Amino acid sequence: MPMWLRPAAPCSTNTLYVTTPDAYLRLDNDTLRVELDREVRLRVPLHHLSAVVCFGHINLSAPLMHRLADQAIALVLLDDNGRFKARLEWAVSGNVLLRQAQFQRITDPVFTLDIARACVAGKVKNTRQVLQRGAREAKSEEDAKILARLADDLAASLRALPGVTSLDSLRGVEGEAARQYFSGLNLLVRPDQRAAFAMNGRTRRQPRDRFNAVLSFLYAMWMNDCRSALEAAGLDPQVGFLHALRPCRAAVALDLMEEFRSWADWLALTLINRGQLSTGNFILREGGGVSLEPAARKIVVVAYQERKKDEINHPLLSQPVPLGLVPLVQARLLARALREDGAPYVPFVGK
Repeated sequence: MPMWLRPAAPCSTNTLYVTTPDAYLRLDNDTLRVELDREVRLRVPLHHLSAVVCFGHINLSAPLMHRLADQAIALVLLDDNGRFKARLEWAVSGNVLLRQAQFQRITDPVFTLDIARACVAGKVKNTRQVLQRGAREAKSEEDAKILARLADDLAASLRALPGVTSLDSLRGVEGEAARQYFSGLNLLVRPDQRAAFAMNGRTRRQPRDRFNAVLSFLYAMWMNDCRSALEAAGLDPQVGFLHALRPCRAAVALDLMEEFRSWADWLALTLINRGQLSTGNFILREGGGVSLEPAARKIVVVAYQERKKDEINHPLLSQPVPLGLVPLVQARLLARALREDGAPYVPFVGK
């Protein structure tokens, strides 16, 4: 299969990731054609695609953009670091009554807090599992002790969640849990790689180190998948519960994504510890920003899509589900909570 095209998961349609700078995408009858230096590098029938994601400086023809909109194929534009820039939308579809329920629920402080609390609980449980796994696999007894202590700190954060009475307090608990978690991630990096991939906390715009550059790139792809899942379920991605409402902010997509951040973190660690990413795969920019160079972006995209094929035992389903389809499952569980009084939202916690 060509390097640009990777299936999102078994039994699902494909996402086309374009990472090569100055690639040109054009329409060729019912096919998307990718050119580089006026040479055709890839042809993909449009009916095979559910989304096209472009990183950095990618050129697109107007006829192609019109056809993507006509066929409800998402077009997402990200910068070199994976930061969201724009998304081509087609005519709004889905259940207007579901969206109405979403708008009404956001005005209910009790419901809003319950959903936000569930999102934070899912995030903290999953990140705690990362630390626990790291403690079990640590080569150093000292590292294992530190990681176990941090995992205990996250357990204390979980115990504090039921007593939280406001969104501000909840965000405070979440922020402290995140600080504790990120303080331990360096210990999960292979000792001979720690100097090159040292991370002094989470930095975003711009990432200030190599580890953060990988995380930002992976988070951007998870964010896009969560937003697409919410739209497929008929929800408005802008109207969320944990994240504050702001213009042009996909708040509920950010809410849903919290449950999947640990999967991005572990994949980043895997790529670093296996030597699939090295110091030569990064660009150090003026002002201290760090980004992945084009070949490294392809490495991360391929690993991400392969990871999404792994089957996960979802706690609420009686059969394994590909990881790439779990955001859609969670979006539908959220839709059920919005529609049905008393139906709780159950976050996804991996094993």
